[in-house]
Amino acid sequence: MADEYFISVETASDAKVLVISVAARLAGMHPQTLRQYDRLGLVQPGRAAGGGRRYSARDVELLREIQRLSQADGVNLAGIKRIIDLEQLVLDLQQRLVELESELDQARQRVAELETMLTYGRRDLVPRDTSNALVVWRPRRAGEAS
Repeated sequence: MADEYFISVETASDAKVLVISVAARLAGMHPQTLRQYDRLGLVQPGRAAGGGRRYSARDVELLREIQRLSQADGVNLAGIKRIIDLEQLVLDLQQRLVELESELDQARQRVAELETMLTYGRRDLVPRDTSNALVVWRPRRAGEAS
């Protein structure tokens, strides 16, 4: 009877706790395949104190996706590496966008606060001339008196 392993992945965990044999079984692969993918940089397992590879639930999901891309879609390993790198870049850029939008919101809020302070703070000063009168300026001609 084959051993079955079940892991609960509510949100993909980054905890590197699975030994290579367990991760390989969960991903439906041979441990040597995981070692090859590590060498190619497709997946980056953690390392135990003794040097053994440790995989996370997120790594197992990635291994399953690599297998799907390779077997079902016919993508070679170099293409899979590129896809993984681009997907990570998209995630990084999306996170940066969220950060920048937050900074922009904070800056807009601060500008609004400063404008409010300027509006209320200027009431005790001499009012500015808000006239819309049109003033025509002509240079003096030679011989005209002032």
